[in-house]
Amino acid sequence: MASGSYHISSLLEKMTSSDKDFRFMATNDLMVELQKDSIKLDEDSEKKVVKMLLKLLEDKNGEVQNLAVKCLGPLVGKVKEYQVETVVDTLCTNMLSDKEQLRDICSIGLKTVIAELPPAAAGSSVTANVCKKITAQLTGAIGKQEDVSVQLEALDILSDMLSRLGATLCSFHSSILSCLLPQLTSPRLAVRKRAIIALGHLVLTCSGNIFSELTEHLLAEMKRNESTSTTRTYIQCVAGISRQAGHRIGEHLEKIVPLIVQYCSVEDDELREFCFQAFESFVRRCPKEIDPHIPTVMELCLKYITFDPNYNYDNEEEEDTMDTESGEGEEQESEEEYSDDDDVSWKVRRAAAKCLEAIVSSRHDLLQDFYKTLSPVLISRFKEREENVKADIFSTYISLLKQTLPAQSWLHAADASGKDEVPLRMLQNQVPRIVKALHKQFKEKSIKSRQGCFSLLTELANVLPGCLAEHIPLLIPGVVFSLADKSSSSNMRIDTLAFLHVLLCTHQPEVFHPHIKSLLPLVVACIGDPFYKITSEALLVAQQLVKVLRPLDKPCTFDAKPYVRDLFPATLKRLQAADIDQEVKERAISCMAQTICHLGDHLSTHLQPTLQIFLERLKNEITRLAAVKALTLVAGSPLKIDLRPVLGEGFPILASFLRKSQRALRLSTLTALDVLVGNYSDSLKPGMVEAVLAELPALITESDMHVSQLAILFLTTLAKVYPSCLSKVSGPILAEVLQLVHSPLLQGAALGAITDFLQALVAAQTAAVGCPGLMRQLTEPIYSCSAAGPLPAAHKQTFRSVAKCVAALCSACPKEAPGAVSRFLQDARSPGSSSAVRVLAFLCLAELGRGADLGAQGELQAVILEAFGSPSEEEKSAASYALGSIGVGSLQQFLPFLLQEIGSQPRRQYLLLTSLRELLGSCPPAALAPYVEDVWALLFRHCECAEEGTRSVVAECLGRLTLVNPAQLLPRLQEQLASGSPHARSTVVTAVKFTIADQPQPIDALLKGCIGDFLKTLQDPDLNVRRVALAMFNSAAHNKPSLIRELLGSALPSLYAETKVRRELIREVEMGPFKHTVDDGLDVRKAAFECMYTLLESCLDRLDIYEYLDHVEDGLKDHYDIRMLTFIMLARLSTLCPHAVLQRLERLIEPLRATCSTKVKAGSVKQEFEKQDELKRSAMRAVAALLTIPEVEKSPAMAEFSSQIRASPEMISLFESIQKDSAALPSAESMDMS
Repeated sequence: MASGSYHISSLLEKMTSSDKDFRFMATNDLMVELQKDSIKLDEDSEKKVVKMLLKLLEDKNGEVQNLAVKCLGPLVGKVKEYQVETVVDTLCTNMLSDKEQLRDICSIGLKTVIAELPPAAAGSSVTANVCKKITAQLTGAIGKQEDVSVQLEALDILSDMLSRLGATLCSFHSSILSCLLPQLTSPRLAVRKRAIIALGHLVLTCSGNIFSELTEHLLAEMKRNESTSTTRTYIQCVAGISRQAGHRIGEHLEKIVPLIVQYCSVEDDELREFCFQAFESFVRRCPKEIDPHIPTVMELCLKYITFDPNYNYDNEEEEDTMDTESGEGEEQESEEEYSDDDDVSWKVRRAAAKCLEAIVSSRHDLLQDFYKTLSPVLISRFKEREENVKADIFSTYISLLKQTLPAQSWLHAADASGKDEVPLRMLQNQVPRIVKALHKQFKEKSIKSRQGCFSLLTELANVLPGCLAEHIPLLIPGVVFSLADKSSSSNMRIDTLAFLHVLLCTHQPEVFHPHIKSLLPLVVACIGDPFYKITSEALLVAQQLVKVLRPLDKPCTFDAKPYVRDLFPATLKRLQAADIDQEVKERAISCMAQTICHLGDHLSTHLQPTLQIFLERLKNEITRLAAVKALTLVAGSPLKIDLRPVLGEGFPILASFLRKSQRALRLSTLTALDVLVGNYSDSLKPGMVEAVLAELPALITESDMHVSQLAILFLTTLAKVYPSCLSKVSGPILAEVLQLVHSPLLQGAALGAITDFLQALVAAQTAAVGCPGLMRQLTEPIYSCSAAGPLPAAHKQTFRSVAKCVAALCSACPKEAPGAVSRFLQDARSPGSSSAVRVLAFLCLAELGRGADLGAQGELQAVILEAFGSPSEEEKSAASYALGSIGVGSLQQFLPFLLQEIGSQPRRQYLLLTSLRELLGSCPPAALAPYVEDVWALLFRHCECAEEGTRSVVAECLGRLTLVNPAQLLPRLQEQLASGSPHARSTVVTAVKFTIADQPQPIDALLKGCIGDFLKTLQDPDLNVRRVALAMFNSAAHNKPSLIRELLGSALPSLYAETKVRRELIREVEMGPFKHTVDDGLDVRKAAFECMYTLLESCLDRLDIYEYLDHVEDGLKDHYDIRMLTFIMLARLSTLCPHAVLQRLERLIEPLRATCSTKVKAGSVKQEFEKQDELKRSAMRAVAALLTIPEVEKSPAMAEFSSQIRASPEMISLFESIQKDSAALPSAESMDMS
């Protein structure tokens, strides 16, 4: 430490040197020292350093002064409080100095010091004291109004302080306000502007009273309208405040908006511009409060977006009919004639366009109105003469198109009668006018305008694929002009190529055939462009053009051969080059693969050398993934490209890729091998296949089901087309496949792949293991485990998987089926069989019975019914499943038997109904038709059963049965809503839930007509009926939002009513010496919040988000389960509608803070601690999500809570661990995708 002090003393000495270089180097070295964490200064050194740096601020040399200022930043954290105050005092005094240079350098010094002060919450008093000192000096300097440059600097520094440390200055807010308000009438506009910025930072942290005082003052001054100049300033100020603290100004809009509307009619273009800027900030920051004024604001915007008093657009209309060249000359002339430097009307038009964009992007619910009123006006303004305004008009229209895009998902749900009202239909009708308005501009000199045209058309083609088909002849000349024009910038060409790519992707090939001759040479020229981004984009277009030249999915008469001569050499040149950008390499490979796939038969002698290049690219680590995908494409071509010359060398390389850690490469390689084996089996040699087979056992594992599935699909293809190699499969590969069958994780597509493979293996008849052997190997582990005890040793899913595989083998070897059935029947009946063996036997019989009629097995029914009396739940469940599944294959025999048993066996009702549910869910509707009435009558006899589990199964059966004949049965369900029994009503409502699926179904149209009646049960007097009605509502919102979208107006009040805690449903239960509180309304509230969460995902545009937030806020203070759910909702809301959350932030943070700082009582049980920890983690996740909202740091409540988190070791460690988790998620996904 002593050596450090000595070093600093020597530096201070050098700073007094007369040589400016010595002073500069010494100051630089001091800065390096101060930036070290290890430096400690004693009191004497502190004093000397501070004194010297302040002296150097007045140095004659500017560079030394600059370095001295930079030293102040790190110095603040290294010296004692009173030294910082000394620095600040000196800087403030010098800032009022007469010397301009010293003033400037001290202003920078003050900003540096303010930026380095520790946050007030860190517990240091230095910040508060320094701020008070500076503020007093600054307000004095601003108020004097002697020297404008001093005022400007002081306002700048004050803004810095307010934005960073506003909350620390609470006691000064009032004096700051009274100092700033007079500056709004300053004769200097720059002073007014900076005062507005300072006020914007002040309103973030000031109290409600000061905010009201400010708004009252602004309103009064706007009403007085002393002069247009000051009125402009006040409107700018209101807009500035709204941008910074929109959530606070909302309540005053009722008074502000009419005033601003009134000023729009004053003949002053700048005033109008500021009015529209204010409207824009209101629309973005106070969406709820501005809502009543939107029609007025829109009307004004539409009026003034066409406001161009100094220009006559009619001339242009006449010119269109003239000869182009003379027209152009005249246009230039007319522009010169009207060019007027004082004309600022374009600012009004631009502000109106921006305001419209804000309305369009925030009001999805007005989309149809936009297409009626706004769209035609915008299209008519595409002719705008001012480039910047035109860019904003294009931007507004693109926003409108983007808002239309989500509409596609529920387009099919729109009623046919109102189809012209649907935004997409309305847009379709306006496409000709859009193209007509834009195509004139394709040849304009302005590159910005042309780029705007292409961006707009690209968005249009994405929103309405195919809509430009009949306008292609108008569009292609513009594309050609932009690609061929020598003056076009590289960005212009890239945008043009991107548009062309989207156009080719979204339209039918035949519409382009007449234009290939003009397009192709230009695309080829772009492929040869020296700028890699243009080349890359052109290769993407060429790839799509190849599909257009010769589409393989339909017959085509277009002759592509002449064009191959141009396209192929250009692509080949890029494919051969090794020293080009990675993206170009990959796209050249893809483009060439597409060319060979579609036009390989036209390449004659060039084909094989090109395939050899692919082989080279396979050997390169950087291009191998692209090369594997290219090979897959070529191998799958219907042109049957001759790949024999590259297979011999290619197969071992592909086999080696299966060992690589890159998952994407393994997946692509397996797909490529599957296609190659399927299409080129006659060219394969045993050695080639063996190299691949050797790699497969390591890939078939439960740790990556997708890779396993692809590996097994490849084996299945191999078994079908190259059975001679299957003798090799019986060893380690088969062992791995069978081990996977016994994995509890196996299901879905991977299980389907295994059953297909086993069938192919048996059908090939060349494997070392036959059907009986495979069956034995499948069931052996369960038979061998059975000795271990009565309970099944394997997972429930394992039994299902084995049973499905056994059934697949029996269907492939029909002669084995009878023996298998009798063996399983024997196992199920034998008292010596273990529980696991019997469960397996029933499940195997179930799967076999689905595909074959087992009705001939007379004792089957008796064996199953006997199992219903077993003490093992798994056995009963398996027997029930078996009875239903066997009924699918033997309907005539088993369904009447099942109905009879349900009627006569009340004690086994639940199991028998479960069998019926299985049968109804798996049978085709036509087969069930004759039995509908009997089943319906039986189910309705049981729909009032006291046991909820049974009622639930009855409801599911009713739902599945309704799908058999919806037109007849759905009205019957509707009638039952009037039933006097709450049990019957709840069963009916649950039945409707089971008729709603995420796929389109015949019942959908009928459901849409009557679901409103079922939703009325949300107001049912019975608590349980309301709970199941919420579950049904949730199912509809999740699977088919179109059913309930139009009914939300009436359903939401009932839904929100159920989120309230009802005191009358809370009761106390005595449990021995303890009293325990039971809330009977909890399940209903939980169902209501779950439903709200679903609506957030599927019907966000139909919700009043502020009303929604009120109920989320209540949920944040509710029971543990509901709080967990509302924390997730809050995190989701932060992403979906950040502005609304920002407005309610202060009210939302309080419950989060309470949760995070709760302590569990010392004597509580372990579960209580775990529960509280999980709750805190969930709350902290919501906090982390809130912190991602833009501008959230400006909220005082959030700033205070953040500092509280930082101050608590427990909270900060929890917060950091959550941030680490969320940071790990995306990277894990990206690793997956690599």
